[in-house]
Amino acid sequence: QVQLVESGGGSVQPVGSLTLSCVASGFIFRLSGMSWYRQALGKEREWVAYITTAGGGANYADSVQDRFFISRDDADNTVYLRMNSLKPEDTARYYCKAVLHDTWGQGTQVTVSS
Repeated sequence: QVQLVESGGGSVQPVGSLTLSCVASGFIFRLSGMSWYRQALGKEREWVAYITTAGGGANYADSVQDRFFISRDDADNTVYLRMNSLKPEDTARYYCKAVLHDTWGQGTQVTVSS
């Protein structure tokens, strides 16, 4: 079955950086676009970034444009999210998702605070 395992979250000060990873299994990774979402406490889950198959293109939510960068390694079935210039409002649990599947992982918590 489809499995997604996110990691790399933690606590960081404002303007700091983190890189999240998501290892996928149970489907043909290279054939699926991949997205990152996040959910802050008390708020709905929101889309953050998307990358096409083979990394041919990427899209970002306005709130993270030019600060976050999504990438993928099809050899390792892994999608990454590099987060720079982090702000307190980036605090949330981050999830990856395959476009072709409705499965969610457990997510990884990112907390931005001074």
